[in-house]
Amino acid sequence: MTIAERPRRILMTMDAVGGVWRYAMDLARGLRLLGVETIFAGFGPLPSQAQSAEADKIGTLVWLEAPLDWTIDSENQLEPISGLLAELALAHSAELLHLNLPSQAAGLAVALPVVVVSHSCVVTWFDAVRDSDVPPDWLWQKHRNHMGFQRAEAIVAPSRSHAASLRRCYGRLNNIEVVYNSSHFAPARVPKEDFVLAAGRWWDDGKNAAVLDAAAPLVLWPVFMAGPVRGPNGQYFAIERATNLGELGHAELMTLMVKAGIFVSPSLYEPFGLAALEAARAGAALVLADIGTYRELWDGVALFCDPRDRRSFADAINRFAGDAGLRAEYAVKARARARNFSAEAQCKAMIDIYSRVAVETCNFAATGAIS
Repeated sequence: MTIAERPRRILMTMDAVGGVWRYAMDLARGLRLLGVETIFAGFGPLPSQAQSAEADKIGTLVWLEAPLDWTIDSENQLEPISGLLAELALAHSAELLHLNLPSQAAGLAVALPVVVVSHSCVVTWFDAVRDSDVPPDWLWQKHRNHMGFQRAEAIVAPSRSHAASLRRCYGRLNNIEVVYNSSHFAPARVPKEDFVLAAGRWWDDGKNAAVLDAAAPLVLWPVFMAGPVRGPNGQYFAIERATNLGELGHAELMTLMVKAGIFVSPSLYEPFGLAALEAARAGAALVLADIGTYRELWDGVALFCDPRDRRSFADAINRFAGDAGLRAEYAVKARARARNFSAEAQCKAMIDIYSRVAVETCNFAATGAIS
């Protein structure tokens, strides 16, 4: 596609609760270098002052008084979203909508191309964590996400594993593509220290905090768990055996990341797993749950563990802790693998998708397919 065919201004939805914030910031930073301006449309709990300042340096931040679909129990609360997005797109002359929740595309009546990125959803979460469909009271979320997928000109998943999960849970999705996430984290080389680091939203059962907390007393090195333990709907996990670092700012977490000798993720559900990528870039040896996504991304350069078995994690961590040579070997391999997930590759792939759907939408409009 030529530069002229690229959308020059996109509207991107995001939130301040989880990994979508970091995804949005990093992607928009790369897109700006390619001449694409981003209008951020925020949903859910308000961002921190530091988050707002970061977003304002990269694009234009507008926070909408509308919830995230996974924080509510009534579909009616989502009805205003389509109108809010249409108004915002018009006000800022957006040329494409990049929606980071599929449900946000449901009922969206705009003559603009729509790209939906599925970072996670309650349907695939229940499939992976509970091995079940969503409870009956939440089936509306499955229906609304499906409506959003049908509305989108393109669906993006951050891994083949997650794309397969989406097809398994939602049925046939012809327009799904895989674009791996990336990280702009460029760590300095500093001496490693003898501690284990884990990072996640520990109130989320999918992050599987319990197994790592149970493994901590069996581990030779201190185990530090960074991240919130209270969720937006009152969810809570009490870290009792590992050291609870609480919720850290991204810069503070990355300062720890460059020092950690070992990084561990016990997650039962990870559509991509940005923290593992950041740890690999920082030169940590990786100990990961043996789930499809991590096998896809890190097979051969990490030690894998039964995600339900605390002893499996303790043994793998101790294997690295007791063997500096092995630890260094795997750290080097993980850092090399991390180069596959570059910001340049991600931005190019997304620009290609934006450009293609923009041309297709324009062609449909010209033939009267879009009124």
